[in-house]
Amino acid sequence: MASTDVKVLGAAPSPYVNRVQSALNLKSVNYELLEEKFGSKSELLLKSNPVHKKMPYIDEVWTDGPSILPSDPYDRAMARFWAAYVDDKLSPAFRGFRNAEGEEAKAVARKQVMEGIMLLEDAFAKCGKGKDFFGGDTIGYLDIALGSSLGWMRAVERMADIKLIDETKTPGLFGWAERFHSNAAVKDVIPKTEMLVELAKMMAARAKAQ
Repeated sequence: MASTDVKVLGAAPSPYVNRVQSALNLKSVNYELLEEKFGSKSELLLKSNPVHKKMPYIDEVWTDGPSILPSDPYDRAMARFWAAYVDDKLSPAFRGFRNAEGEEAKAVARKQVMEGIMLLEDAFAKCGKGKDFFGGDTIGYLDIALGSSLGWMRAVERMADIKLIDETKTPGLFGWAERFHSNAAVKDVIPKTEMLVELAKMMAARAKAQ
C-alpha cells in the first residue's frame, strides 16, 4: 500500500467505521484508525467530520483500484437503493430485535428482521447476477453496506441462539457472507463475535441501570 496521511476517526465496533475501513482497503489506501470511545464523539471527531461522507466520496478521491459503485447507471441506482434499505429499514429492525424484551416483542422484531433478510436474498440474486458478490465478481457498495453489520448479526445470533442467515433459508446470502467475511479487505476489519457479544451485554446492562 502507498503511504498516505489518511486518518479514520471512530470506534472499531461501529459498522459505519467498518464501511470506511473496508472501502479504503479495497482501494489499497493506507490509513490510521484513531480510536474513539464507542457510543461517544470526541471534539476532534465533531470538528473533523462536519459533513457526512459516504463511500462514493472515496471513489471520487481515489480513482485507482476497483470502483466501489457500479459503472452501469441502473446497477448503481440499485446498489444505492438497497444500501438505503439496509440503513433505513433493516438496521432499525435489527436494533429493535437486539433490544426487544419479552417473548412477544422479540417475535415481532424477529419477523421484521427475517422479512428484510429475505428481501435481500432476492436482491442478491438480481444484483449479483450469479456471481460472488452484490457487486459482481468483486466487493462493491452494497456488499460493504450490508457486510459491515455481519459482526453484529453473528453476535445476536449467538446471544439469541438463532440463525438469521442460514444455508437452507437464505443460501445466496449464506455463501455471500462467508466470501465477504473471508475477503482480505474486510476479514481484519469486522470485529470478532465474542467481543461484540460482550459489548452488547455491557450496553444492555448500562441501559437497564439508567
